Amino acid sequence: MVQCIEALQREQAYQVNLDWLNRAFATASPQEILAWCLENIPSGLVQLSSFSTLTIAHMLKRDLKANVPVVFLDTLHLFPETLETMRQASAEYDLDVHIFHARGLHSRQAFARRYGDRLWEHNINRFYELTKIEPMQRAFDELNVTAWITGRRRDQSETREQMPIFERDRSGLLKINPLANWTKQDLWKYIVENDVLYNPLYDRGYSSIGDEPLTTPTSTGEDERAGRWRGSEKTECGIHL
Repeated sequence: MVQCIEALQREQAYQVNLDWLNRAFATASPQEILAWCLENIPSGLVQLSSFSTLTIAHMLKRDLKANVPVVFLDTLHLFPETLETMRQASAEYDLDVHIFHARGLHSRQAFARRYGDRLWEHNINRFYELTKIEPMQRAFDELNVTAWITGRRRDQSETREQMPIFERDRSGLLKINPLANWTKQDLWKYIVENDVLYNPLYDRGYSSIGDEPLTTPTSTGEDERAGRWRGSEKTECGIHL
């Protein structure tokens, strides 16, 4: 009970100060934002990573000398390159990775047997409820998460243009977007200059990487996330709504 009360008090404090935080850090660097998180969130801070690039993990480990647990949602439909990047990153950055799948399942074949083949074609929202939303909620419950870090940027899509640096998710947890102000150019400048590990699919024309059946390469001039859910009106999988 005491832990629940303390968590609620922390959550209420974040809620009250969100406007102040966003004004104070409006022009801050990602490292300054992450440093504030490390200093002011005593427990329950995690990274949510898709292992597309390891920019935030690199900043935390190499720049700030911090070890923040990583939540990885393995949908069982990811590219092999994504899983290999996760394995390489775990070793290179000595990451504390917590992997979560659809409840009770550990293979794409098992998922198809339980929910039918190509569920994403018949009910995309149900697919993501099973593979991302429920596993993330379970991860946060099991790890006693109070705040989580994402790698989203405002320039990735029109739906993210007004994204704050600090916000609350639908369950009231503090959600931090330290790269919000960065552009794609800023991101890749940091990756190149610091030799940051990234998914090799970027070198093959993919500019945003999700599930293998639902991700295609993009062409010059297309939005960064145009290859996600191509041909549909979908813009988010659901965990960031």
